[in-house]
Amino acid sequence: MPTDMSDFPFRVVGFDLDGTLVDTAADLTAAVNHALSLIDRAPLSEAEVRPMIGLGAKHMLEQGLRATGGAEEGVVERLYPDLLRHYEAHIAVHSRPFPGLTAALDRLDALGVRTAVATNKAEGMARKLLGELGLADRMAAIIGGDTLGPGNRKPSPAPILAMIAQSGGGRTAFVGDSIYDVMAARAAATPSIVVGFGFLDRPAEELGADHVIDHYDELVPLLAGL
Repeated sequence: MPTDMSDFPFRVVGFDLDGTLVDTAADLTAAVNHALSLIDRAPLSEAEVRPMIGLGAKHMLEQGLRATGGAEEGVVERLYPDLLRHYEAHIAVHSRPFPGLTAALDRLDALGVRTAVATNKAEGMARKLLGELGLADRMAAIIGGDTLGPGNRKPSPAPILAMIAQSGGGRTAFVGDSIYDVMAARAAATPSIVVGFGFLDRPAEELGADHVIDHYDELVPLLAGL
């Protein structure tokens, strides 16, 4: 195992947020169900909502409406602000870093590696969540789904490229849990790693990533050998 930066093959390690760094499913499910309750829809289970996460809160709401009976014109736009208000007010009630993450970040920090985030979550929400969990100050960059403007969300490589630039550049690996993460990393010419414990819509091995890990204890040894 490398003991300093001169031996470690990466300068930057980037992460998706929801389902990768942090298990946010319970709080996101509560926000979706709050919005659904406003039009007397039955609540969804956390297991039902998990695969809906990844393309931002509006997409998640659209999927939730589709799963409970569909959406008339204008319903998404009407409910979306209510979902966001509820989520922002309860953003870290149940959300926690995945097991082993903090130790992995400590190890990367000790090696002189910069860590960063590229997420489709709105940047303000991402910063609030990471701040409440004590992770925001550990990140060299936090790129949200609205940071770069329309059309510049994953699977576009733009968020990852901006994340790398803001982190000072250098060889980068990207860790995520969705096909959008894998596609964005590939388009950015960055090795991709999928977490098998994330908000998967299919088996992790079918996402096309370069590597799969099942626990954060595996991350630094894997990176060290690439």
